[in-house]
Amino acid sequence: MTGTVAALWRYPIKAHGRESVETMVLTRGQTIPWDRRWAVFHEMSDADGGKWVSCVNFSRGAKVPALMAIETACDGERGTVRLSHPDRPDIEFNPDQDQQMFLDWVRPLMPANRAQSVGIVRVEGRGMTDTDYPSASLLNIATNNAVARELGREISPLRWRANIHLEGFSAWEEFDWIGKTVCIGTTRLAIRERIRRCLATASNPGTGIRDADTLGVLNSRFGHQDFGVYAEIAESGEIRAGDSVEVC
Repeated sequence: MTGTVAALWRYPIKAHGRESVETMVLTRGQTIPWDRRWAVFHEMSDADGGKWVSCVNFSRGAKVPALMAIETACDGERGTVRLSHPDRPDIEFNPDQDQQMFLDWVRPLMPANRAQSVGIVRVEGRGMTDTDYPSASLLNIATNNAVARELGREISPLRWRANIHLEGFSAWEEFDWIGKTVCIGTTRLAIRERIRRCLATASNPGTGIRDADTLGVLNSRFGHQDFGVYAEIAESGEIRAGDSVEVC
């Protein structure tokens, strides 16, 4: 079972933008560098920056579909993040220092009947992934295409907000990898579990508008609400777009 890395993505501010990268340097037992490094907490959140907390404490695409259209560019040396959205002017800011600037920028995207964003939090030493362990997410392009066929239209794999996009495998093959190891470049990923999906995937990543019944198709056509798999970094190393992928 071999394939190829089609693309690599990270999400510096959880649920607020995506960034394509060519290379990732991964460290055993840690999250991907700059992935979910920050998270935006809302007025009903228990997040305080002292520990990992679940996604319900944060503003996210499942509740605010417009967030799905944000794109990101990071400057690692300056510690800044640049955000772009089709309905907002571009903004560049330091999430550790310029929180009010960001809150003013994002407020017009927030529905009035949802808990409003009030700050940005960062937990030292790990990204705020949806799992209570540091994880990376893998997506199979063939599985995305299988869902698209059932929807009767093309859909972007960016709906699923995965870190590592893979091609060359059969649709749904990744579910058979649970408990196995995926080898990419000089690193090893231990596949832990399937990813149960939420309403965020219904939103078009180009517009931030809900336009596809992804959850309905998953449940009615495939008998579950899962897409992609979570992995732990079991061996440190570097991965690149175009690398060979092998299920060891």
